[in-house]
Amino acid sequence: MSSEVVEDEFEFYSKAEKYWKDVPATVDGMLGGYGHISSIDINSSRKFLQRFLRDGPNRTGTTRALDCGAGIGRITKWLLLPLFKTVDMVDVTEDFLTKAKSYLGEEGRRVRNYFCCGLQDFSPEPNSYDVIWIQWVIGHLTDNHLSDFLKRCRAGLRPNGIVVIKDNMAQEGVIMDDVDSSVCRDLDVVRKIIRRAGLHLLAEERQENFPDEIYHVYTFAMR
Repeated sequence: MSSEVVEDEFEFYSKAEKYWKDVPATVDGMLGGYGHISSIDINSSRKFLQRFLRDGPNRTGTTRALDCGAGIGRITKWLLLPLFKTVDMVDVTEDFLTKAKSYLGEEGRRVRNYFCCGLQDFSPEPNSYDVIWIQWVIGHLTDNHLSDFLKRCRAGLRPNGIVVIKDNMAQEGVIMDDVDSSVCRDLDVVRKIIRRAGLHLLAEERQENFPDEIYHVYTFAMR
């Protein structure tokens, strides 16, 4: 668990915040130099998400989405705004949210809120979101903070809403990255945290066609 590798919680968060302040506010910056995989990522995410948006009695709505760890709005721009009427964004780095306002272009008018906040301190408005999308950011939360955040996300869902996590998965155990001050958990650890938050997995999928040298990436849908 992350408690075994995170020795000083305050330092864990402050070091990450400092790291992201020095990252360029570009797609390449958001993706750690892997900007070229963005379209593969978005296309797979769209297919994954659309299975829940199709017609049916338990269809997920398309009124409002929340982009967590949104950065400059790469996912908001290419995945969420084309599918949802309005989107809210939350990120810990103010410069990224400022950049988002120009990066998103005209469609950015449909972003209702830019919340500058770490997810450990953020509470989605209850009963407000059809989809809460959490990508490449859970490693910046301790296990307890991640579980608590997911509980608050569950409360933030509208009827038939879903929470989606898309992130790197370690082969085994929990690995600390001292550079950006984050952890990478294995599948079992992530599933346990999801269960602990009282959420039920609806789907799980491994991302295909990513470079061999990076971690395996998995997407989970839950409610």
